[in-house]
Formats: sequence, structure tokens, C-alpha cells
Amino acid sequence: MHIRDLPHSDPGEPDVRSGFRFLLWLFRKQAGGQAQALLWGILHQASIAMLPLALGLVVQAVVNQSGRDLALTGLLMLGITLSMTLADTMLHRRAVTNWITAAARVQQLLARRATQLGGMLTQRVAAGEIVKVSTGDVEKIGWFVESVSRFGAAVVVALSVCTGLIIFEPQLGLLVFAGVAAVVLSFVPLLPAAVRRADAERGKSGRATELASDTVAGLRVLRGIGGEELFLDRYRRASQEVRAASVRSARMWSLIDAVQVVMPGLLLIAVVWQGAGMASEGRISTGALVTVYGAATFLMFPLRLFQETAMAFTFSRPSAKRAVRVLGLLRETGGTDAGAGQQGPLGGDLSDPASGVVVREGLLTAVVCGDPNTAERLAERLGGHPIHGRGEPSALLGGVPLDEVPLATARTAVLVQDKDPVLMSGTLRELLAVPSSGKVEVTAALAAAQCEDVLAALSRSSAGPAGDPMEARITERGRSLSGGQRQRLALARSLVTDPEVLVLDEPTSAVDSHTEARIAEGLVELRAGRSTVVFTSSPLLLDRADEVVFVPDGRVAATGGHRELLSSHAGYRAVVTREPQTSHYAEETA
Repeated sequence: MHIRDLPHSDPGEPDVRSGFRFLLWLFRKQAGGQAQALLWGILHQASIAMLPLALGLVVQAVVNQSGRDLALTGLLMLGITLSMTLADTMLHRRAVTNWITAAARVQQLLARRATQLGGMLTQRVAAGEIVKVSTGDVEKIGWFVESVSRFGAAVVVALSVCTGLIIFEPQLGLLVFAGVAAVVLSFVPLLPAAVRRADAERGKSGRATELASDTVAGLRVLRGIGGEELFLDRYRRASQEVRAASVRSARMWSLIDAVQVVMPGLLLIAVVWQGAGMASEGRISTGALVTVYGAATFLMFPLRLFQETAMAFTFSRPSAKRAVRVLGLLRETGGTDAGAGQQGPLGGDLSDPASGVVVREGLLTAVVCGDPNTAERLAERLGGHPIHGRGEPSALLGGVPLDEVPLATARTAVLVQDKDPVLMSGTLRELLAVPSSGKVEVTAALAAAQCEDVLAALSRSSAGPAGDPMEARITERGRSLSGGQRQRLALARSLVTDPEVLVLDEPTSAVDSHTEARIAEGLVELRAGRSTVVFTSSPLLLDRADEVVFVPDGRVAATGGHRELLSSHAGYRAVVTREPQTSHYAEETA
């Protein structure tokens, strides 16, 4: 796998049983790249490990006053240098490739899961955690997956060097081996505390990120009610908590670094002390002493890799757990395959068994709930988005459960526009370039959504030829537009898609009554013969609906025309006209 081959054609199905299993799955998915990194790493570190031997031969050649041995040793050092340079270059290339490809695979998996879950994702996982997983956690996971191969190379070469020293000079070799083991074991007991502090820092950082995103999203409202400083103070306090937790975590890692400096230093002192004594007694040659000292010095390099891998695992383990929590979320189904073999497009009446709502094919149906939360849950069910943990039955389209058909089929058949739709940054042309049937022109959708003033405003800010509004750029989440303008552009985008069933949740709540009346006319005209569901309590929309369904407490209470329900149902009248219920209930029960 090369970087130029990204993105992956198929990122695969991850093992989400645990964070550690997920890391192992990532490692297996790029086993070929890891094997290459391991081989290049062994060659690189073995070349470095040969330098002490070459230095020992050089010293011994000088002691022996042998020009021939000195020349041969010089050629050996040249070969070692060339080998080390080549191996280091290729190891770096392969390690970076492994890091990037692992991170890209995780990002693709997260993007695929977010696409499958849609708006349900943020209902199950906090927005701050999603941001944390898709940014910093992805890099930490890639770092660990990449470091495993270099760790493996360090283990192989370190054991080989220790074994060679024991064979070459048993007394000093055993001393070096015991010292290496002591260095490794000295920082292992500190890792659990470092993990706990790192987890605490990440948790506080995630909460601060979520608070920041919420504050930015609601900044306009906060300024309107004078609550900007209150939320900024909350974010400042959260930031200080993150800073304090980061300092505590850094102190522990500083202690581990200090141990990694002190312990190898003590090892080198012990080797020099013992070796000097042996050399003075004539039990070891000068060249051999230089070789042993150089080998002990080299072993500090793989020991640093051991620490780096331990740090990478410490940081990646909670990151992998968070990634697994997101990747483990599935679109809930009824557990059968009754609709899996559905051939062709779905069609027919749309019904919700939980509430009793029935949307007849080809009609404009208005649903009045009174409670926004009830309307939101009902709109999600009608769109085939199950409510997590509620155990509610799926909506049926033409008698087929929506949660038992392929996700792409369900979303092509039923489109749900939230009451707070999101506009992505980019040009207006890009915003409206959505999958569609092709039967609804962009101009017709914009006209039906009454976007004339929006187009005029965008044409003035457009950098395109002759002020083309389609080339005007829309900022992130449409923040440069008013609430009504954002709402109408989102409605135009939904109309362009031309789904079999279009579900609109309060599509005109941010526009004035005159614009709302024109939108109602355009909606009726453009969606003629197609099923449309509008959640609203606006008389202007209700009066243009073919059928109105009143769902006050999650169950259908009345069905009929708007004027008919106004005169016959006091509960409906109270919701639509904002008037208190009176003795009209007596008329209903009489």
C-alpha cells in the first residue's frame, strides 16, 4: 500500500469488540507494510550495532600497528555507513506510509459510520467526542500501529546484541543484559499512573471541545440574551482544568524520561568500571573494551524505542476505545431480512405503527403534534431512523419496514429535513449538487422555496462572472445568512432531491407569513403527485394540506381537513390557534 493509492477502496469491517482488538485488526490489515518496516528497521539498527565492533577493530588495529587491518576496518565502516543510510531512508518512508495509511483507514471507517447513522450519531455520542476521535485520536492510533514494527526491530536487534556480548565476553555481557532489563523494568511501574493522568486529561479536553463547539454554534443566540460572557467564563474554567490535567500528565512523563536518562547512565558507569578493572588486569583487550562499551551505548537507542512504543500504546489505547464506541454503533433493525430482497424502488403509503400515523401516497399530509420533541421523534421514525433504546417498531413504506431494507434504498425513498438543517460551506452550486431524480430543476426548487431575495443577496457577494449567485460562497453552516434564508435554501435542496416521500420538520418557522404562504403554494405545486409530510402548526400550511393528522401525545387523536378539525376538535384548535382548551371538549364527548 502506497500513499498515492489512498483512499482505500474498501477500508474493511473493523473488529470493534475492544480497543486492543481494533488495534490488532489495523495491524493485520497492513501486515505487508509492517513486515517491510520490520526488515528495514532490523537492517538499520543492526548497521548501527555494527559500529561499536568496527570501532573496536580500529582501536585494536592501531594498538597492533597494522595498516592492513586499519584499511579493511575502514572499508567495513564505509559499508556499514552506506547500509545504515539506505535502511534509515527506507525505514522512514515505510514508517510514515504505515502511519498515514492506518490513520486514513480509521478516518474512512469513521466517515462511513457517520454516513450510515446520519443525525442519529450525535444523539448517541457527544459532539466533542466525535471531534476528538476524528482528529487527535486518529493520529495517535496511526502512531501506535506504525511504531509496532520499529519496536519489533528494536527487540530483535537488542536481544541479538546482548546474546553476542554474552558469548564474546560473558562477565560484561551478563552485566549489560541485567542493566538493560533493569532499565526496561524501571519505567514499567510508572505507566499505569501515566495512563490514568492521560485519560483524565483527554476527558477534560473532550468536554472543553464540546463546550466550545456548543458556544460557537449558539453564539448569536447567546449575544441576543446577554449570555455570551457566562459561557465564555465556563469555557475558560474548562480550559484551565485541561491545562492543569495536561501539566499533571506531563510531570509523569517527565519522570519517566528522567528515569530513562538516569538508569542508562548508571549502566554505562557500571560497564566502564567493570571493564576498566578487567583491562587493567589484562583479562580483556583495549579493542574489546571499546566494543563492549560501544555496544552498551548502542543499546540506549532501542531502549528509547521501547519507551516510545509504550507511550504510543498508552495514548492510543483510550483513543482506540473511543473509536470503537463510534464504529460499534449500528443502525438498529428489526432483526429480520423481510425487506432485504426488496426489488426496485419503494412506494405506497407511509405508516408509523407506534403512533398510528398514515401518510397516503401522493398527498400533502400535515402533522400537528404540539410538542416539538414528539414531532422530532416521529419524523425520525418516518424516515427510517430508529430511536436508540426505545424498542419502537419501524415505519412501513408500502408495507415494507424501512429499517429492514438497505440503507441507501431507504434514504432514496424517504428524505427527512430536520427543523435545524445544516448548510455545508462552498458555493451555492455545490450546495445544490445533491443526488436527485433529475425531474426537479434547481431553478424550480429555488422558486418554490421563495429564494429570490437570497439569490439577489448572493449575487452581490459573488465573485463569479456577472455576479452569478450560483458561484457565491456560503460560509460554514450558512452563518453569513439569516435564519430564514438558511431555512429556504435547505428547503430548496430537499426539493431538488425529489424523493418518493419528503418529510419536513417545521420548514417555515423562520420566515414571515407572506413568504410562508407563497412557500405553501410552491410546495403544493412542485410536489404534486408525490408524498409529502410537513410537521407544523402554521394555519397557512395546514390549510393547503390534503390531510391533517393530530398527534398530541404520540398517538393519532384525529384526522381530517384543517377547517374540519378546527370546528370539531378543541385540542387541535388549542394547538393551532394558541388558545386554551375550553368547554369544546364537552362537544366532542357529547
